[in-house]
Amino acid sequence: MSDSAGGRPRGPRGIARTWVEVLVRPRRAFANGITPGDQAPALTFAVAVAAAFTLGLIATDSGAVPVVVPSSRLLSDLVVFLVAVALAAPVGLHLTAAVATVSVVVASVEVADGSFSLRDRGGVSETVQVVAYASSPMALAGPAIPELRVLCGAYAAVLLFVGFRAVHGLGAVRTVAAAIPPAALGYGVGYRVVAAGRTLLGA
Repeated sequence: MSDSAGGRPRGPRGIARTWVEVLVRPRRAFANGITPGDQAPALTFAVAVAAAFTLGLIATDSGAVPVVVPSSRLLSDLVVFLVAVALAAPVGLHLTAAVATVSVVVASVEVADGSFSLRDRGGVSETVQVVAYASSPMALAGPAIPELRVLCGAYAAVLLFVGFRAVHGLGAVRTVAAAIPPAALGYGVGYRVVAAGRTLLGA
């Protein structure tokens, strides 16, 4: 597919370019690459990240992968991979984005003279895109290395903060408050960063 007129470029090459840009120049990536209503490439990107994570997990930690086809480990791994890519990734993205949307709204509330108002901010589409692109480091977090997974999760949380700040224009404290819940759910639970942290603390 060719590059789009707005938002992120499409296709495998576009996904690779976006991944590198988000990791290396996140402020520029979020400021220039988030376009209202342009969720399709974000969903594709999130699926690609989940695919890379799952492949790393399967290759290095087979014990963490459920056996769904007892007669064939290879077939079982393939089923798990397909479920992660076709079901878990899209559902996880939209669930995390829903939590992020609520968090952003709550963080945007202002109280003045006894009345409530909301700061101007980006829309739901922009939030979905930020959540997807901020997951970039998790593509490297599949291998069964707790230190690597925790590091990737921490960087993903930082990227989420940078993205929210860029598209929603909230102050630093409000942005942190908005980013913590979706980061904890999407990266901490979804990508097993919390479990990796517990492993390190136990060690």
